[in-house]
Amino acid sequence: MNGAAKPTPDVAIIGMGRTGCSVARFLQVRHIPYIAFDEKMKELPDDLTGELHRGMLSGDKLKAFKRLVVSPGIPWHHPALEAARVAGVELIGDLDFFHEYYHGELFAVTGTNGKSTVVHLLGQILEVLAGGVEIGGNIGTPMLDMLARPDHSPRAVLELSSFQLERCQGIHPRWAALLNIQPDHADMHVDMAEYEAAKLRLFGKQGYGDIAVLPADEHWNDAAWNLGERGVHVRRFGTVAHSGEADAGLMGEPGARRIFWHAADKVHEIPSDQVRVRGEHQHINLAIVAQGAADAGVSPTVIVEALSAFPGLDHRLFYVGQVAGKAWYDDSKATNPDAALAAMNSFDKVIWVCGGLTKGLSPMSMLPAVQQHVQLALVIGVDAKPFVAMLEESGVNYRVATHLEEAVMQAAHSSLDLPVLLSPAAASQDQFRDYAERGRHFCTAVAALEKKP
Repeated sequence: MNGAAKPTPDVAIIGMGRTGCSVARFLQVRHIPYIAFDEKMKELPDDLTGELHRGMLSGDKLKAFKRLVVSPGIPWHHPALEAARVAGVELIGDLDFFHEYYHGELFAVTGTNGKSTVVHLLGQILEVLAGGVEIGGNIGTPMLDMLARPDHSPRAVLELSSFQLERCQGIHPRWAALLNIQPDHADMHVDMAEYEAAKLRLFGKQGYGDIAVLPADEHWNDAAWNLGERGVHVRRFGTVAHSGEADAGLMGEPGARRIFWHAADKVHEIPSDQVRVRGEHQHINLAIVAQGAADAGVSPTVIVEALSAFPGLDHRLFYVGQVAGKAWYDDSKATNPDAALAAMNSFDKVIWVCGGLTKGLSPMSMLPAVQQHVQLALVIGVDAKPFVAMLEESGVNYRVATHLEEAVMQAAHSSLDLPVLLSPAAASQDQFRDYAERGRHFCTAVAALEKKP
């Protein structure tokens, strides 16, 4: 006689990438049964004991669960998820579990560009505090893996994407920063308004005594006012003439900028030419880090030492070296035009390596900066036409290269005595697994130049 059928678990995990697997481990430790769904995965890792359903997501199947934990890579408006919503199923992300189980002091950072730099360096500095700090979220350690450690730190710094925030019912960081909003991942949202609303969910649970960090431009004034009405201490950052116009950022004239922040009603600063990283957008990130560290109680001396020593993160306007008579910079992380513009504006003139998967974002907005800063453009990637059209209109000399190694070779052979900047203004998945692989290929190709006769 057949045994009774096992009851359907209350929880399903949708998407079994890095985040989904961390959710599964989190549930297993707490003896919470689950079923996993993934449209591509063939089998679960050996340490996961749940059942795996492969293939296209079905709304009819998902309606059978009480709660769906949706990984960031799954579109929030997937038809199967919409069907589950209509049926009354609760949809959440891993951030909800973290919020429920983590009871330490939380620092959280979101934005289109710069998140990883801010989170990495802020985490490094906060290590000087008693008990240290955990770093993770959208980078490094999945946030739920932090909870698996019996001796986890009393504070955590999380990098949070719009995808994580939009599927979170509530998060309450003591210190939260929104760096910027640019049309990069807007293709995964209904529109830019939804994208911005997802980012602003970072501040939804903040109240009296919490700190919110927002750009100083007028667009964010309403958000700042609303947070202030709730008793949140709002800090603003940006590039200003003097320190009285913002809490942190860059002040002074071009060529003589100073990174500044506030602590104990005093302004602290460091000349921007005393830090190792290049680019005003990176210096703004350093100012935000300094403000966060100061708000956490770190001394100005420690902050200045950390800012001065920080070499930057790989693939973020990273200096590769002086090879074949040229300075080479890897800014592969610039996957959209706004990020590439910030890098380009850090130079007078460059040889620019650009192109990739545009994701519908036109590079035409870059035309004035390209005319000002680019002497030669080398276009890579399968989606070359938008870049060629922009370069044709700009009047800048360009060549189309079939692959990144060819672009490096052409740049090396150019008679122009200029830095070479890989800042693609496009995603990498047309030819590479991700931006990091693209950056590594660039660095390898540059290193290979030294071995050529």
